[in-house]
Formats: sequence, structure tokens, C-alpha cells
Amino acid sequence: MSYFDNAATSYPKPDEVYSVLIETMRNKGGNPGRGSHRMAIEAFRAVYETRVKLAKLFNIDDPLRIAFTQNATMSLNFAIKGVLEKGDHVITTSLEHNSVLRPLFSMEEQKKIDLTIVEADYQGLISLDDIEKSIQENTKAIVITHASNLTGTIIPIEKIGEIAKKHGILLIVDASQSAGILEIDVNKMNIDILCFTGHKSLFGPQGTGGIYLRKGVEIKPLMEGGSGSHSKLKRQPQEMPDLLECGTLNAPGIAALGAGVDFILKTGMENIRKHEDEITEVFIKGVKGIEGVRVYGPETGKRTPVVALNIGDIDPAELSAILDEEYDIAVRPGMHCAPLAHKSIGTYETGAVRFSFGYFNTSKEITEAITAVKEISDFYRDK
Repeated sequence: MSYFDNAATSYPKPDEVYSVLIETMRNKGGNPGRGSHRMAIEAFRAVYETRVKLAKLFNIDDPLRIAFTQNATMSLNFAIKGVLEKGDHVITTSLEHNSVLRPLFSMEEQKKIDLTIVEADYQGLISLDDIEKSIQENTKAIVITHASNLTGTIIPIEKIGEIAKKHGILLIVDASQSAGILEIDVNKMNIDILCFTGHKSLFGPQGTGGIYLRKGVEIKPLMEGGSGSHSKLKRQPQEMPDLLECGTLNAPGIAALGAGVDFILKTGMENIRKHEDEITEVFIKGVKGIEGVRVYGPETGKRTPVVALNIGDIDPAELSAILDEEYDIAVRPGMHCAPLAHKSIGTYETGAVRFSFGYFNTSKEITEAITAVKEISDFYRDK
């Protein structure tokens, strides 16, 4: 199968990710931080080593400022619900995934926060002026994606970080679609809270993710329980990472995530990005010349390897099924958990089909995908 659903979860993973996952389960199966015996210590060490690797990748000074979660959705809920208070104003955009929008809508309803949604244009581009003009006296934070999961639009986080710093407000970044393929430097970009998932471009297993919290940023934990430290305290310890970590961690998954980060550091993020950009550009150029095909999003260079399109009046679910059953091509149709982004680009009523490429996709697969799109377009046009 030609797998073009990497924006949902990357596949395949590097071989070392599979190896480390199994090796950790077999030989380091203790509960990390929950004992002084060898197995528990080895599991703890595996978890800590992944913190160090992620800190290197994101230029985080202290690895202990990273807490592990199940996914970016959990991290974003921690950030949004743990930071915002009644009466706070928050700015976000129409490009956001429901993992940002739903917690914000919930806080708007339950905590009476004020919410401003900055609209993207039909290409999925956001105006920095619109963001800065939205700042009010009670603005607490900007919550924003680094890259759209629908249009692939890359948001200039460093410039937004400058705006946030100038106005003394928090910058909370959803790096679900960017961690592993775009440079993330929490210091240079003035990121106060970084939320990421492990199973996409970081090449880790599903069920892994994390949240970085800048020192001095106050957050209330949404979960409390066993932390392996300060067990006599009645409430959750206030030190990171225990503040946001309770219960048994997914040590095998986290260790395997570390192997994914190792692969990125060894291969070079710039090389991964270069390959993905090249095949994305070939695909876009190839399908744009096909009659009836509509491609959404900005030009190549301003997007990640994510391409949403429609062919004539073909229902996206039907098109996806044809690609799967007749051409052995995996894509994702529908709303992509980003309803406001679909409104921005004009596909709210229909949805779209998303092709999302990864490092292990080949030029041959891209050529075959272009051919498939053309054949389907020709067939339906001739009916």
C-alpha cells in the first residue's frame, strides 16, 4: 500500500523504533520511578533519556520541564484548562484542530473566558496584524498551531512569539504537525507551553506525547495521583514533571519515541524536510494540471507535506474508498477534526481528501498517485 496518511499517524516507523519498543517491554519492564530495583531503575532511565533527546530537539534547557502524556490532545487540555481562568481572554485561529477548539469552547462556556478566533483566508494563511489587533487588556494567551493539519500552512511561530512577548502574554503552541519536520526552538520562538504528539513526525508509537512548560508559568494539574515522589503530600507535587505526570508512564512507548528522535537527529531534520518538500511539490504540480482537481492551501515552501484536494463533485469519502480499493492508496477524507479550517477554505459542506506524505514515501508512489487522480477524474468526467 502507498500510505499517504502521515498527518494522522506516521507509517512505517524506523526499524529501531520497533526494536526499542520490544526490547524495553522484554528487558526493562519495571514501573519507572516506582521502585529501587534494577528493572524499575532501567525503565526510569529509558524515560529520562527520551526527555533529554526531546530537550535537545526543541532546545529546552531543562529536560525535567517536559512531562509525558498520551498525546497532543491531552497536552493541550492540560495547557488550556490548567492555565486559563474566568475572565481571561484568549486568541486562537480558524486553522485549529478540535484538540484546541473544543477545550477552548468548553472554557468559554464553563469558565466564561473571552475567545477571539482569527480567521484564515481561503489559502489557509493567517495575518499577523489580525492576531496583534486582537490583543486586549485581559488577554492571557495565544493558542495556535504550528502547522495546519488540513492545508499544511506553516505558521510563523517566531514572529507570533515576538508579539506575545511584547504584550506580556503566554504563547501555547500545538506542534502536532510540526515536531520532527520543522525547527522548534522554545527559547528563540518565545514558546511558553509546547504541546506535541509522539506518533506523527517524531516517529514514535501511538499513545505517546508530551508538554513543555517554561519555568515560571503557572498551571493547575487536571489529574492527580501517584507520582513516585513526595508520597506523603495530600496534593500533587508542584515540581515538573511530577506536576503533570501521575500514574504509570508508558515506558516502552516513551523509549521507542526516543528511538524516533534519535532517527531524526541522525538523519537530519533538514534532510527529512527536503525529501518531503520535494515529493509534495511534485504531487501538487502533477495534480494541479488535471481537469476538475481543486488543491487547497498555500504554495510549496509555506506548507508541510499535507495536500487537501477534491475532484469535481465526487464525494470525498467515495474518492478515498476508490483510492484504497482500486489503487491501494491510503488517504483521509472528511473534516479532519478541523471544521473551522474547512470553513476558511470553502469546503465545510463537502470536506476534502487529504494526502499527507512522509519520509518513507517514494517518488514512484507519488507518480502512481498522480496517475490515479487523473484516471479517476477522467472516468467521472466522461460519465
